[in-house]
Amino acid sequence: MSSAVEVEDLNINYGKRSILWNLSFKIPKGNLVGIIGPNGAGKSTFLKAALGLIKPLSGKVFLADQKIAYVPQCDSVDWDFPITAKEVVLMGRFGKLGLFGRLKKADKEAAMAALEQVGMSAYAHTQISELSGGQQQRLFIARALMQTADLFLLDEPFAGVDLATEKAIMALLRKQKEMGKTILIVHHDLPTVPEYFDWVVLLNTRLVACGPVPTSFTRENLAKTFGKQEALFDEAVGLSAKSLSGQL
Repeated sequence: MSSAVEVEDLNINYGKRSILWNLSFKIPKGNLVGIIGPNGAGKSTFLKAALGLIKPLSGKVFLADQKIAYVPQCDSVDWDFPITAKEVVLMGRFGKLGLFGRLKKADKEAAMAALEQVGMSAYAHTQISELSGGQQQRLFIARALMQTADLFLLDEPFAGVDLATEKAIMALLRKQKEMGKTILIVHHDLPTVPEYFDWVVLLNTRLVACGPVPTSFTRENLAKTFGKQEALFDEAVGLSAKSLSGQL
């Protein structure tokens, strides 16, 4: 099984503080992958290192020759910038245009189709500052779809969205997986992990586990990830037997 992501001896520091320490793992292509861990565990840092936005102290992240789409956290975006929803989605085409390329009719039609996929076509000409949190998140999913990527990296895409929006986004991502794409999602809602993902990476500065959900999303690994004193651990061990398929 070929790998979509290979991490080799990755170490990242902020000043003297170790954020990620000695990570090594592989993620096979064609999976929906949950990046799971407590706040400050290095999940977002890992995505940024994979994108080359952060220079590691040592080690590497290999993404092979893949087209990559990135969906950042909503709070990292300047939503007051004067731009419409359609114009944001069209940004997903810029990588294909080159320095002096111009958008074509087909690009604009594709942007509207992407907005339609996420239920946002009615907001095509709306300024992004006027959109709700859930609508903003849908917008960035639409932009990612425009990039026709092989690998999708999403940083907390369900933060601030309602359950209906979350389910709609997951349905779109499952379709991408069915097309052979690989999707990595920084995710916090532990009870939905078995429903949403095929594969998990459990992080808390160091790698705790990386593998299929049934064998890696276990009580023992969650205890190592969150610690017995963490409130999230109580949530994890309280998951129903049904939702964890008997793993906890």
